[in-house]
Amino acid sequence: MSVSEDHPKIAGFKARAKSLRAKLAAQGTEISHSQALELVAHQEGARDWNTLRALASRPVRDTNARPLAVGDRVTGRYLGQAFTGRVHGLSHSPYSPHMRITLHFDDPVDVVRFDSFSSFRQRVTATIDENGRSPQKTSDGAPQMIVVPAGL
Repeated sequence: MSVSEDHPKIAGFKARAKSLRAKLAAQGTEISHSQALELVAHQEGARDWNTLRALASRPVRDTNARPLAVGDRVTGRYLGQAFTGRVHGLSHSPYSPHMRITLHFDDPVDVVRFDSFSSFRQRVTATIDENGRSPQKTSDGAPQMIVVPAGL
């Protein structure tokens, strides 16, 4: 069974191309089915039919499963240091399990674990997964960032 038979978006695009081709033919303009598919792709903002088909057949993740929003209060750990703060920025793709988060800490966090030297950060950006954990690890194997919505 082909992807077009399984995927309603692709079948819908093909139906639109067929309808467009019939309407143009009724007005005296003959185009091929592939030309109609290309026109539908351009209407949808894609470069060509192959690009539109590839985008339409990609699985879309449930974006409502993400528990954070800009302005939310959060707690957690950054480079092993506890923090509280607010989500300052957030971006994600519906095709990725990761999101980019920018946090503004209530109090600056010392990101250096050396007694005779300090480096404080109050705003940081990191990549986290749906569970609020960064895929990047510190040298001891702990996630660089762990974010938890405040109150949980």
